[in-house]
Amino acid sequence: MRRFLILAPFLLFWQWTTAQAVQQGSTSSFRQTPDIFAKIDSKQDPDLVELVNLHIRKNQQGGNMPGFRVEIFFSSELNARQKAQQVKSEFLTVFPDYNVYITYVSPDFKVRAGNFRTRNEALKAVNLFKGQFPKAFVVPDQIELPKLY
Repeated sequence: MRRFLILAPFLLFWQWTTAQAVQQGSTSSFRQTPDIFAKIDSKQDPDLVELVNLHIRKNQQGGNMPGFRVEIFFSSELNARQKAQQVKSEFLTVFPDYNVYITYVSPDFKVRAGNFRTRNEALKAVNLFKGQFPKAFVVPDQIELPKLY
């Protein structure tokens, strides 16, 4: 039993190092793989490679996460779309650093500003916007992830 306990870590280490071996001069048949997979043994499971590539593509696309925005306008009137466009342009002239989104959720057109991760960040923005848009309030929404590069 002692011999097995002493021999087992060495066998595991040997298996791990040989599994990571790099084939010299081989061309891999991976589909749309990054350069990192060009050096991996061709015995790599293609499903695993595809899963990693999917993960890389998803990270490059960005995405959404739960957060908060400030709603500065909503209306269900006949000319609500034009009013929403007008409010958006007015907002962008005063606050050009914030992103503004127009959404339609039947029967309302809504204009929302910002991508805030916490309610406190959104409340600070509401206090800033209240001078120009007195009816502004915080709403939970799916926000865009910030670009890291």
